[in-house]
Amino acid sequence: EEDPSSSFMCLLKKKKELRCLEEVVEEKKEAFRERLEVIAKQWRDLHARRTQLKAHVERSGKAVQENEMLRNQALMKASKDREENIKKENELLRAKRELEALRKQHQKLCQKLPKYSVFKRYLEDVVEVSQFRDIEEVISFYKSLMRSRKELLQSQQWHKDMTEQARMLLDQYRAEKGAEMLQCENELLQLKQHLDQVQSDIPVWEAQWIDIQNRAAKKSTKLRAIERAIHSLFH
Repeated sequence: EEDPSSSFMCLLKKKKELRCLEEVVEEKKEAFRERLEVIAKQWRDLHARRTQLKAHVERSGKAVQENEMLRNQALMKASKDREENIKKENELLRAKRELEALRKQHQKLCQKLPKYSVFKRYLEDVVEVSQFRDIEEVISFYKSLMRSRKELLQSQQWHKDMTEQARMLLDQYRAEKGAEMLQCENELLQLKQHLDQVQSDIPVWEAQWIDIQNRAAKKSTKLRAIERAIHSLFH
């Protein structure tokens, strides 16, 4: 079954469309009458211009060249006037078609009005047994509920989108940090291996250092003996 409030809203909407169409039809009729008057005036002006042009040509006693130039100008003017008349006739035909389409649409709306009258009676009964003052207030309350429902759905969708986005960012952060931790663990393992290698090399380097110190001490003793011998030779 159809929703009574929705059906009545459709009824009001159709009534409003009907009023708008009636206004448009009247406007189109007025515009159509104005166009007819303009076209009639243009036809009279064109006939007058043609008469004047013909009289002017007949009175003209100029040379053949001037007559030819005037004739060409008249032909160009007549051609331009014909184009304007064709354009006006096309506009008139288009206006007639639009008027016919509006008339048919008006008839369809008039045929649909009885279908929605039962919903109007239903809403009137609702107003009588409720706290609403009139049908417009019922419709306004219904529209308010629909807006609230739409805003609630939009808010729920927004929160859902934000939650999904936050979850994706958290997964991405976890993945990045996991990769960084794995890299740090690999570097730490390499450093530990290097440290173990260095610690294993310390006794060797210590032995080499003691050997170097011993050789340096021997060379230092020899150097002092040589210095004493040289000093003795000089004396």
